[in-house]
Parts: sequence; C-alpha cells; structure tokens
Amino acid sequence: MLTVQNLGLSKAAYSVNETLNILSVSRTSLYEMVKKGSIRPTKYGKKTLFLSADIAAFLNNIRNAEVSQ
Repeated sequence: MLTVQNLGLSKAAYSVNETLNILSVSRTSLYEMVKKGSIRPTKYGKKTLFLSADIAAFLNNIRNAEVSQ
C-alpha cells in the first residue's frame, strides 16, 4: 500500500500545478478525474489544493484496479 511517506509527499497539500507534476498528467486529465470523483480537490479561498492523503488514496485506487483486472 502506498502511503504519503513512501510516496515522498512532504507537504500536507499541493497546488494544481504540483499535483500535475506528481501524477504526470495533463490539466485536462486531472479535471476529468475530479469530475468522475476519482480524486477530490479542496478549496482554500480561491486556491484549489489536493491533500497528500487524497493523492495517495488515488494512486492506491489505481493500483488496486490494476491488480483486480
């Protein structure tokens, strides 16, 4: 199981651009994942953030989906 620590996520939350780099996806792909409910953004004022725990959970869900196929 992937955790925040073993993924090397040192911050509590990441900006959209940082999340794009972490997941190696395009902005369009990220927002499609948000729309499908695969990953959940958090708003802080006008800023959109992705919590480290949510990024780790998203990656675990991808891994589990691959294993079950």
